[in-house]
Amino acid sequence: MLNLPRLHAPIESELKAAFDAALSSGRFINGPFVTRFESELAAHVGVAHAVGVSSGTDALLATMMALRVKPGDRVITTPYTFFATAGCISRLGATPVFVDIDPESFNIDVARLEEAVTDDTVGIVPVHLFGRCADMTEVNAIAARHDLWVLEDAAQAIGATHAGASAGTMGIAGTFSFFPAKNLGAFGDGGAVVTDDDDLADRIRALRGHGAKVKYYHDLVGGNFRLDALQAALLSVKLPHLAAWEEGRRRVAKKYGEALGEFPGIVLPSVKKGDDHVFNQYVVRCDARDDLKTALETAGIGCAIYYPVPLHLQPCFADLGYNVGDFPQAERAAMETLAIPVDPTMEKNDQLLIINLIKKALK
Repeated sequence: MLNLPRLHAPIESELKAAFDAALSSGRFINGPFVTRFESELAAHVGVAHAVGVSSGTDALLATMMALRVKPGDRVITTPYTFFATAGCISRLGATPVFVDIDPESFNIDVARLEEAVTDDTVGIVPVHLFGRCADMTEVNAIAARHDLWVLEDAAQAIGATHAGASAGTMGIAGTFSFFPAKNLGAFGDGGAVVTDDDDLADRIRALRGHGAKVKYYHDLVGGNFRLDALQAALLSVKLPHLAAWEEGRRRVAKKYGEALGEFPGIVLPSVKKGDDHVFNQYVVRCDARDDLKTALETAGIGCAIYYPVPLHLQPCFADLGYNVGDFPQAERAAMETLAIPVDPTMEKNDQLLIINLIKKALK
């Protein structure tokens, strides 16, 4: 799905130099490497604050803690996403409330969003799935009408835009993941929260270090959510290359569109005019999804299902009372979608091989 050694080869010397600098510094927790990366990330996204944390999951969790999410609260999100989005809501004792997805974008269906709001609703967590932003114009309008906060789960969407605004900058805060397979990937787990809210940023910085602004003096009950200095140093090397990698992904996506856009039996991801899609995954729809997956795997082509079971049907959420059929678009996506390689370093001949195998399998 992603050839990381090939991606890193052109900057290997820079990465090794960053590793050596971190090693020789002896500063492995917080310190100058984290501070520098946070400053660089904030400037790249266009916000006042970036707070490095230990993962995209902990970015969500720490931000919800800073927003004082508590038992009895209801937080609206999508059932078609990675588990962490709803899992963090549940971990704080709040109730995840699901709204079905738009079948074209795979993002939360804003036409159904407002009907899920109740007196106990405190916020909305839209997910910018696969690298395409949700309709934040409408999400924010609904949130404003009901005095709700909006937290963007932009784990897969750093660099994406909606109506000229960058993912992560359109709500009270946005969260990123630096899992190795992300467009900006660390060499292990990592994440960040970005925001223009000074107070919120201060609370998250305290919460990531067990709620202490001064060591051993705990104003809040937090957790160990810190970003490793080594990961920050390596991410600082990779960040300047992110735009070029995004263009590489768009180039691969465009070629898929030209070759498969009119081919029967497959539906390709859409790109909304005026928005920038960063294709963290390239996810197609296919009625014969499992047969296509088998054909690609048999030929040695990487592919993956994102996500085979919608969140409302996961056993851990059975007590929420949802059933099969409650969110038909999310359930349909789980049965029909397949991610195929969108590696920005992919050679033309490799992509042509994939395209020909897909055509052969569909025929």
